Amino acid sequence: MQDPLINPNVKRYLPWVVATALFMEQLDSTIVNTAVPTMAASLHVTPLSLKAVVTSYILSLAVCIPVSGWIADRFGTRRVFATAVAIFTFSSILCGISINPPMLVAARILQGIGAAMMMPVGRLTIVRTFPKSELLRAMNFVIIPALIGPLLGPTVGGVIVHWLSWREIFFVNVPVGLAALILIQRHMPDYHGDEPRPLDVIGLILFGSGTALLSWLLEIFGEHQLDITSTAIMFGISVCLLLGYGWHAAQTEFPLLRLALFKVRTFRVSVVGGFVTRLGVGGLPFMLPLLYQLGLGMPAWQSGLMMMPSAAAAMGMKFLSARVLARFGYRQVLIVNTVMIGCTIGMFALVNPGTPIAMIVLLSLTMGFFNSLQFSSMNTMAYADIETADSSMASTIASSLQQMSMSFGLACGTLIAAWYLGNLPQSDRIAVTGALHYAFLTLGGLTILSSLSFWTLRAHDGESVSRGALQRAE
Repeated sequence: MQDPLINPNVKRYLPWVVATALFMEQLDSTIVNTAVPTMAASLHVTPLSLKAVVTSYILSLAVCIPVSGWIADRFGTRRVFATAVAIFTFSSILCGISINPPMLVAARILQGIGAAMMMPVGRLTIVRTFPKSELLRAMNFVIIPALIGPLLGPTVGGVIVHWLSWREIFFVNVPVGLAALILIQRHMPDYHGDEPRPLDVIGLILFGSGTALLSWLLEIFGEHQLDITSTAIMFGISVCLLLGYGWHAAQTEFPLLRLALFKVRTFRVSVVGGFVTRLGVGGLPFMLPLLYQLGLGMPAWQSGLMMMPSAAAAMGMKFLSARVLARFGYRQVLIVNTVMIGCTIGMFALVNPGTPIAMIVLLSLTMGFFNSLQFSSMNTMAYADIETADSSMASTIASSLQQMSMSFGLACGTLIAAWYLGNLPQSDRIAVTGALHYAFLTLGGLTILSSLSFWTLRAHDGESVSRGALQRAE
């Protein structure tokens, strides 16, 4: 239900409000990784013991995202989004003043709870505020944080730790969070669910514990020496919990995540196809810095700067994506663009110490360009045929699977690179570079194959979104 007293400027400011909060959340999800050694030295512990600082945040996201839609329907999007930003900002302060690892981990759990409500509730507000003919233009602003946050995180974290201290990594969120809270109160509409529904506690336990366990396994993959038996048992338990949720959701009247929405073809193709595509793309933020540092001998700060062209291209693409989708349609764009992403990933296998920097920058720009168009297409087509009453549930499902796909993508890239490296030592620069080259080719091929998932689309799918974009583009 829409708030009858919506600020007339809401359509102008709302995408910026949501994008600002999401950028803060996406940046924070990766900025900590660079600072772990410095944090460990400051707290007088080993770096490995601080792995929980990263995993606790991921687990909070996995558990809390599924329930965010129910909370927004019950208490309203403005109140929930403002509360999420306030929790995130306050917990950032707690992280910055932590005096020992347990306090830091507890603060990160709280931070993850706040972050879990930002993405789905922010998307939900955008979907309910803008008609489908304007959704593509509005969503272009919202996807930018998801694209550039993970790329900028390691760079920004490295610069802050080098010049200041690791505590400033968390304190930078405070002014951004306060500004976001002011904008939320002024420009964010308040939507509630049309009909109150009970919370599916059993579904939350099954799905939350299953995704948390699976996310944890993927997060620690390749970093902890976990024996194969324990890994297999925990993986089997997580799969059983998720399958148990699928059975439970089919039996209950008000499931936590209504899987029946996957019967909507455009939603199913967008969410599932996007999940498969991210398996190839998701490993790049991990693999490219390794290529630049080990293969090309760049220092860490320069390696981080080499990720910047991709972020710049992603922001620039938002001015063109509406016209491209309006001219060619979602089906043709997604099929061709996915193939182009795969080819670009594969071309990183040609990068070696003799490759001109200009060529590497061009590859990075191309990757950011195609990635931006891909996420704009998938994130907007998901809602093309979704009824307004189902937008909250659709946003929650899409956000949950997107979070899982990020973990899967990183694990996939790590697994493939480790498989090609075999028993060779990671200190062997030539061996690691060769393994990365083969991994790029493999991930590129996997991404090209994922384009097959978009062949089930029809020529006119998504026209409710792209038609209005065409009128504005002309």
